[in-house]
Amino acid sequence: MSLTPSKIKELELKANDVRQSIIEMLLEAGSGHTAGPLDMADVFTYLYFHALKHNPKNPEWEDRDRLVLSNGHICPLLYATMAHAGYFPVAELKTLRKFGSRLQGHPHRDFLPALETSSGPLGSGLSQAVGMALADRIDHGRTSDKQFYCLVGDGELDEGQNWEAIMLAGKEKIQNLTVIIDRNNIQIDGFTEDIMPLNPLADKWQAFGWHVQEIDGHNFAMIDEAIGDARAVFDKPSVIIANTIASKGVPEFERRFEWHGKPPNKEEAELALKEIRTWRGKIKSEHE
Repeated sequence: MSLTPSKIKELELKANDVRQSIIEMLLEAGSGHTAGPLDMADVFTYLYFHALKHNPKNPEWEDRDRLVLSNGHICPLLYATMAHAGYFPVAELKTLRKFGSRLQGHPHRDFLPALETSSGPLGSGLSQAVGMALADRIDHGRTSDKQFYCLVGDGELDEGQNWEAIMLAGKEKIQNLTVIIDRNNIQIDGFTEDIMPLNPLADKWQAFGWHVQEIDGHNFAMIDEAIGDARAVFDKPSVIIANTIASKGVPEFERRFEWHGKPPNKEEAELALKEIRTWRGKIKSEHE
C-alpha cells in the first residue's frame, strides 16, 4: 500500500474536519471525552477514507470489513468520521448525548445500525472482534477477504479479558484481525505507566503470537505501511501500537490526562477551534 502526496493532503484535511466536528459536538453536549477522539482522528480518517471496504449507503453490506470500537468513550470520533464519510448528516453530530439521539455517550448498535457493536464496558471489544473473525472463518474458511479491525485504548489493557482474547487469537492464528492501540499514555486517573505499567507492551503481544508494529499514529504514510504489512501476514493476528499525542491538534490540551474525560467549555472550545483551523492553513501551505 502507498499514499500519494495528494492523498496524504486529502486525508490530513479530512482529519482536520473531523477534529473540528469533535470539538463542536462536545461543546454542544456539555459532556464527553476529548483526548482520545482528537488523538485517534488520523487513524480513523485513514480507515474510513482509504483502507476500509465499506459502503455508507448500505452499512450492513455483507462483504464489508468490520470495525469494532472497544474503547467506546471515544465515540465522538467514530460518529464524526462516519458522518463525514456519509453515513448520516454532519448536522446530526450536534445531537451527541441528547435524549432520544442516535448518538449516545457510548455506541449503541440498536440506535445506529452502521455500528458493528455496542460498547461501553472496557475490555470487551477485542473478545467481540475475535468472535466475529472466528465466526467468519467458520462461514467462509481461511480464504475470507474480510478484514477485522479492533480499536482499543492503552489504559483499557488493564482489563484482564483483553489478554484472554489476545491469547485465543494467537492460538487460532486469526490472520485477518488487526488491533490498533491508541498508545497515548493516559487514562482517566493519570498516566498509564503510573497507574498500571504496560511496558514492554510490544514484547507482551509478541509473546502471545502476534505480529507487532509500532508507529507514529499521526503519520499517514506510516499508518498506511503498517496496515499493508498487517494484511500481508497470513499466519498470525496483527497489532499496531499507534503512538499518539493525547488531544492532538490543540497544544493547550495535549498530553494532559485531565482531558481524558471532560469536554471543553465555550472559551476552551473557541481556543481549540482556532488552533485546529490554523493547523488547517498550515496543511494547505505545506502541500502547495
